[in-house]
Amino acid sequence: MVSFGSPFKRDRRMGERTVGKPRTALRTTTTGAVSAALLAGTALGFAPPAAATGTDTVMTGGIRFVDITGDGGTVLKANVVTPADSDGTRRYPVIVLPTSWSMPQVEYLAQARKLADSGYVVVSYNSRGFWQSGGHIEVAGPADVADASKVIDWALAHTPADPQRVGMAGVSYGAGISLLAAGHDKRVRAVVAMSGWADLIDSIYSGRTQHLQAAAMLGGTGYLTGRPSPELQQTLKDFLASNLDKEEEMIAWGAKRSPAFALDRINAGGAAIMLGNAWGDTIFPPNQYASFYEKLTGPKRLELRPGDHATAEATGLLGLPNDTWTNAHRWFDHHLKGADNGIDREQPVQLASRSSSGYEGYPDWKSVGATQRKIALADERKVYANVDSGANGGIVMLSNTLDQFLKLPPMASIPLLPRSFAAVWQSERYGSPQRVRGTAKLHTTVTSTASSGTLVAYLYDVGPLGVGKLVSNAPYTFHGKTPGRPFSVDLELFSTAYDVPAGHRLALVVDTVDPLYIEHNPSGARLTFSSPSSDPSYVSVPLREE
Repeated sequence: MVSFGSPFKRDRRMGERTVGKPRTALRTTTTGAVSAALLAGTALGFAPPAAATGTDTVMTGGIRFVDITGDGGTVLKANVVTPADSDGTRRYPVIVLPTSWSMPQVEYLAQARKLADSGYVVVSYNSRGFWQSGGHIEVAGPADVADASKVIDWALAHTPADPQRVGMAGVSYGAGISLLAAGHDKRVRAVVAMSGWADLIDSIYSGRTQHLQAAAMLGGTGYLTGRPSPELQQTLKDFLASNLDKEEEMIAWGAKRSPAFALDRINAGGAAIMLGNAWGDTIFPPNQYASFYEKLTGPKRLELRPGDHATAEATGLLGLPNDTWTNAHRWFDHHLKGADNGIDREQPVQLASRSSSGYEGYPDWKSVGATQRKIALADERKVYANVDSGANGGIVMLSNTLDQFLKLPPMASIPLLPRSFAAVWQSERYGSPQRVRGTAKLHTTVTSTASSGTLVAYLYDVGPLGVGKLVSNAPYTFHGKTPGRPFSVDLELFSTAYDVPAGHRLALVVDTVDPLYIEHNPSGARLTFSSPSSDPSYVSVPLREE
């Protein structure tokens, strides 16, 4: 659920044991995604089997609900859809779909039927620990990866599946498992990973800061719909309690579950991999996916769109037209059926701006935002910690969904932000639109009155009336610093595509509290942001030039 382009990469030593009181006010949305999947199944006339019987249950429409023996004998509840013209002699490409976090096994039935109608065998299964499947929630651990291979074994033995044409796909949790499986099972020839993670650490611990609402939502829905393993329960407890004594253990736990750390094996397997994500994903931000994409050596494609976690694919789960799923089908058709549908000749990086319609193609990620424009952060700014200035990243699963459908990102009145609690710098008014594409980067010098602390940076599009619309943000936490001694901070904000209108300006705001994150500012702490002549401070904004 997370990239190590954070301080972890440079220094993984333990910080201080005492870091002040972490802020734990929760503002989470925990049941919407589960309800959507259940409603999807009901609307399509499907329902999960009432009980685990160990026998196949034939449902309407040629769908079979089956039990599959996973790793260690764990029973996985699954459903199978086969092409209507299957006569027992012909072999078809097979798609394996692990369910998303907390989702029931009916999650993919609409897409499974579409795939089966176009000539695929489709096997979807409930990930271990959730709903009626056995075992415990292992968070894409070794048992989950082994389960994927067991499901492939079962499909090859019990369906007209072709062993030379195996694909995997999934949303969120299913995406992560699919990527990891591609690094452990060379039978997997194509993967479509939607709204997933490449690096679990950098997703919910970027900038060495706990993403509070994301972790609380995952933990809460896990307890609601499944059985978290003892290891997961302890990891969540240590994570939310800011137990730095367990930091190295938590990093190792996350690395084992991160495709980025299985990159060599994934590349050696040679699977064709398509990645899709949303710009505003508050659980798995797009930076870590883009970084992972650049390091893949096989056939690959990256698609980024407006929205929040899994919202870019949601309508497709209901069987409605959906760009992500349309391209997923094209990806499989080309790489598993050999269809000459042109997807291999398109620019492999496809981006949709949050501000306009249509897609932009790029040859690679580094070509996105190749032009950088720096905004100087001159003059010293001092802020008191522990107080929310009013600049915030929004609410998990809600704010960026509103941005996707209504063009209503989190907003703040920049002139009214209290300067005692928010450092503010603004650019000049732009005479032409500024097409922000990619990853904005903050470089500054910080002096703290305490050895630990948290800051959150925000980039706003500010209109003539001073109302700022959030373009991007990111948190940063430090430990073990010498009070009163300056230190430099380099922080990547979450990648985005946003068009700043002519006549507007960009503003960088830095404060110390955001309900999305746990903060580590001791009471009474103060942060000073300076720009030494020998090392000027700036925010570098990536732009698309026409």
